[in-house]
Amino acid sequence: MKIKKALFSAGSSGYFFDDQRAIKKGAGHDGFIYKGKPCTPGFRSIRQAGESISVILVMENGGIACGDCAAVQYSGAGGRDPLFLAKDYLPFLNKTIKPALEGADLKSFRETAGMIDKMEVRGKRIHTALRYGITQALLDAKAVAQNKLKTEVICEEYKLPVIAKRVPVFAQSGDNRYENVDRMILKHVDVLPHGLINNIKEKLGTDGGKLKEYIKWLVARIKHVRSKTSYKPDIHIDVYGTIGIIFNFNIDKIAKYLASLEKAAGGFELYIEGPVDMEEKYLQMETLLKITNALRRNGSKVKIVADEWCNTLEDIRDFTDAKCCDMVQIKTPDLGGIQNIVESVLYCREKGMGAYQGGTCNETDVSARTCVHLAMAARPCRMLAKPGMGFDEGFTIVNNEMERIIEILKHRG
Repeated sequence: MKIKKALFSAGSSGYFFDDQRAIKKGAGHDGFIYKGKPCTPGFRSIRQAGESISVILVMENGGIACGDCAAVQYSGAGGRDPLFLAKDYLPFLNKTIKPALEGADLKSFRETAGMIDKMEVRGKRIHTALRYGITQALLDAKAVAQNKLKTEVICEEYKLPVIAKRVPVFAQSGDNRYENVDRMILKHVDVLPHGLINNIKEKLGTDGGKLKEYIKWLVARIKHVRSKTSYKPDIHIDVYGTIGIIFNFNIDKIAKYLASLEKAAGGFELYIEGPVDMEEKYLQMETLLKITNALRRNGSKVKIVADEWCNTLEDIRDFTDAKCCDMVQIKTPDLGGIQNIVESVLYCREKGMGAYQGGTCNETDVSARTCVHLAMAARPCRMLAKPGMGFDEGFTIVNNEMERIIEILKHRG
């Protein structure tokens, strides 16, 4: 089946672009926006509206496929590609990508996606957001051409078993980290709440006390709100490197503090994402390994999750091979081509590393639903409910797509 026409439309993403460096330096809130000047190149303000671009493929049989180009909330930080604005990339798509897609024969999603992912223009690979959206559209096109689910296409091309069972869902609270937790508990989310602990003064505390009290509140709230005692979600909190800052990157102090958080968690499994950000990949790996080893020596079961500087398929393999953490976030837009997401999950599973198929609140409904199909095929430990920071909307999109896939797979036997 050939692609007859490629179209591109500007769109809005599910959240906003935030300048992480400025926020970590203490930028305060002014209503929903932040006060102060941005620090990261490309930002005109610390918080600005998220954008996306839809890739629409018209097939020779008249079928239509779609994928959405989107970038993470904290673009330009942690080794990631720069800010993704539609006005900067629509002309490029029409001039350079359109001719490459039109007339292409979709014999194999995996091979075609690989070619797009490796594509270079003037000696440089195209933006991860573009690779992300184009390959989503290619997978959708292959599914449309074969009258199959995208999950089935992935299972077929990667020789994976088709499994009609749920993948655990991880919900993020945004800044509304109290009320949204109640919503998560009422809907029996598997993993919660993310927490968005990206500011020391307001959220972590200069000695870590605010986060510790929040975890204690979480445990008490789960027990109070849940409708049955068997509901026991994992607690997964992203701290954006702030713990390293308050303890001046002292490994023993960081490990001791993390162990104290485990006590506060009161028997619930505790995952801490990004305890430090060392501003460089190999130093990040080395430091996470030291923290993980220190926790194990002290008998602590706190799980360390890598995020910053673990962006690409190669990075994920390196972090996994180094055994420097307990879980890696596979931050879906950062990997470019979506085939890299599948391969990352499969590599983690093969090597015994926890695979968290994440992403960002700043994606779209189209990219989120595509990610559900990838997760149902590759089977990570958990996947993120996205987009947005309101919880209910992202959870509805991801949860309902998963349930639809399960019922269709059951029907097909």
